Amino acid sequence: MNFYKKLSPFFNLALFYFIVSFILRIVLFFHPITQSSFTILESLKIFSLGLVSDFFVFVVASVFLWLYLIFISNSKYNKPSGYIILGIFLSLFIYVASGKSIFDEYGGALPRIVLIFIGIKIALFALLLFLPKLRDKIRYWLFAFVIFFYVLLILQNGLSEYFFWNEFGVKYNFIAVNYLIYTNEVIGNIMQSYPVIPIFSALFIVTGIFTYFILKRSRSYIDNIPSLGEKVKISLVYLCLFAVSLIAIPTLTKTENSKNVFVNELQANGLYKFYLAFQNSDLDYFKFYKTLPNEEVFALLKQQFPTISGQDTKRTITADSLENRKNVVLITIESYSADFMKMYGNEQNITPFLDSLAQKSLLFTNLYAAGNRTVRGLEAVTLCLPPTAGESVVKRKDNKNKFSTGAIFKQKGYNVKYMYGGDAFFDNMQDFYSGNGYQIVDKSRFSPEEITFSNVWGVCDEDMYNKAIKVMNAEAKENKPFFNHIMTVSNHRPFTYPNNKIDIPGDIKSRDGGVKYTDYSLRKFFEMASKQPWFKNTVFVIVADHCASSAGKTELPLDKYRIPAFIYTPDAKPVKYNQLMSQIDIMPTLFGLLNFSYESKFFGQDVLKPDYKPRAFIATYQDLGLIKDNVLTILSPKQQVKQFELKIDTKPGIAPEFQIDYNEIPMKMERTDLVNETISFYQAASDMLKKKKYQN
Repeated sequence: MNFYKKLSPFFNLALFYFIVSFILRIVLFFHPITQSSFTILESLKIFSLGLVSDFFVFVVASVFLWLYLIFISNSKYNKPSGYIILGIFLSLFIYVASGKSIFDEYGGALPRIVLIFIGIKIALFALLLFLPKLRDKIRYWLFAFVIFFYVLLILQNGLSEYFFWNEFGVKYNFIAVNYLIYTNEVIGNIMQSYPVIPIFSALFIVTGIFTYFILKRSRSYIDNIPSLGEKVKISLVYLCLFAVSLIAIPTLTKTENSKNVFVNELQANGLYKFYLAFQNSDLDYFKFYKTLPNEEVFALLKQQFPTISGQDTKRTITADSLENRKNVVLITIESYSADFMKMYGNEQNITPFLDSLAQKSLLFTNLYAAGNRTVRGLEAVTLCLPPTAGESVVKRKDNKNKFSTGAIFKQKGYNVKYMYGGDAFFDNMQDFYSGNGYQIVDKSRFSPEEITFSNVWGVCDEDMYNKAIKVMNAEAKENKPFFNHIMTVSNHRPFTYPNNKIDIPGDIKSRDGGVKYTDYSLRKFFEMASKQPWFKNTVFVIVADHCASSAGKTELPLDKYRIPAFIYTPDAKPVKYNQLMSQIDIMPTLFGLLNFSYESKFFGQDVLKPDYKPRAFIATYQDLGLIKDNVLTILSPKQQVKQFELKIDTKPGIAPEFQIDYNEIPMKMERTDLVNETISFYQAASDMLKKKKYQN
């Protein structure tokens, strides 16, 4: 068996991948959206360096093919080794099926996926073990399936890259990653936009044809399985190439440095660009969204912040009274929609404590979440800036030493902590908060006796609040005010919590139960807190991180962004504030209540000031919205702008300030002033982050 035949599956699939990639570059090179001409040197760079990049990416992507091929053998089916291996597989299956495996700690679909995978492995291994006469035939069809799968992935990726280029004029970026997150919307869009059945029928036929020829050229591997020594040589060659590829791939991306963006994009490998999108979570506002000259943007922003000068939001906030350095506890509640509460029309009485506490607080009745994920809510209350395109700042590489609420409290001499009942490494919270001067109190700081119940997300809210009380009691003895930001976890799928706490058992796993237990835990927290000496000198800020669901009939359904928020101060008179406002305004408003004077860069504003102009920001990863003057303006990639007139859909029995349902009616005449104002907010925020002007 010569060296080529030993590596024939790799050679043939690699050759096929290079041909598909070359044809794809040719097609994109001459695509109408590629509005550029290229010099001979640029063309050579695109195709030569592109081919080299494709080679190294294929080496990395074929790791599963390598693993599959080196484990093909006949010896493992001999007695007794075959029975021992089958027994190990069966033991693994029982372990995972028990519901107490390590995979169950991660929750979701992972345990089921692992169980199905092991089940298939058992079935196939048993067939090959007990049917030795059919072993060659079964192995051949398994080998054919693996080749078919790789060919299908190569062709599918080529099609996807083409359609993505056809839409955006670039290789994969964060929008492609976003497509995986919003699967329903994307599949619906594809079904409506393209002739899916003919395309996929053709795709499978073409895949079958190429699989036949590649299989024919690669069958020698399966007919003459390499010996152990030959597999070791194959593995050494592959692992050396794999190691070189890990260095070469990022090195080659540094050569994508042409002033002509199309040269860089055509040279790039789409799969690696997709990986980078996952890593960087970045969507360049200036490349994909409608823009204005920066001078005009900040001139418009000056209408919102009259005291700013230059191209940033730096200004001085001056209080007219003595500072009141009370302790502050900020509680962001997981997945807590406004319509869970009685005042917004809920009739199930699942939030009795928060319903009563809201009536004793400064209640913000018309407040909107910035986004639809926890990291967006955390970004909003911590950085107080609009939700910029792409991933939240919390999850970006450049997420440290930002101008934050924690920074203001530290300037005032506060102890500053972020408390989370789960693992703060999740969603990059550890990196973000520690990088912005917060001390972290998460599950790792709990002793075993402090944990009475936990699930995949962390300890139950009661355990978190018990821990918080202990921490705050210790802080109170330091004679320094404290600011503690607590993030809850219990109101999250799978909605498990301790039994015998509320009238909905925790093992039922219901959303209503999660909400009601969250409310119950908050009541227990306030009962404990009210008995502490620091309670009356503490302000409690309660706000949801986002709604329970973001799905709606429109890109940005308003009712899916409306969240409850209020500020409770013991012995203070209750006040109801009904003006439109954003999640990013909560903490600047609190600073106003505490009479803080400080240098600010916040886009969020003190809504109780007479010069505040009501507006709210709501967004997905790519649709950036501004609500103002009963108009929703949305900026989208490809420089698209949409505007909707907002008509309230009144529900009987609910007070006007708590109505949350709106009909979004497309506007025939553009409100250019609102379009420009929307651009000014989002472009300014993107510009300041990009140029590192939002640092502390």
